[in-house]
Amino acid sequence: MQPLTSDQLVQKKCLPCEGGVDPCTLEEARAQLENLEGWQLTDNGQRIFKEWTAKHFMAAMGFFNEVAEIAEQDGHHPDLHLAQYRQVRVELWTHAIGGLSENDFILAAKIDRVSWETR
Repeated sequence: MQPLTSDQLVQKKCLPCEGGVDPCTLEEARAQLENLEGWQLTDNGQRIFKEWTAKHFMAAMGFFNEVAEIAEQDGHHPDLHLAQYRQVRVELWTHAIGGLSENDFILAAKIDRVSWETR
């Protein structure tokens, strides 16, 4: 997998993945994350995550709703975590392959486009 810019990633759509393909290597994941600000590797390089702090509870829930819409449109669904009523964490990986695929980076780039100005 060649690293793509955030702009290139948001132009793509997640492709269905039913398994049978290898997950990204740790080297590929690290290279792609250089183009996605704030996203980090976790679980031995099998997942990526990013954290934000919302202004208040309803802002966090509004963010989750926007992320849910994007995820549903692409058919690729993240884990959404809320702690202490406004600490938001989004975690991505491709369940069918037990690791990272291009879909995870596509969705991460699209999530980064969700506006926080109104929150």
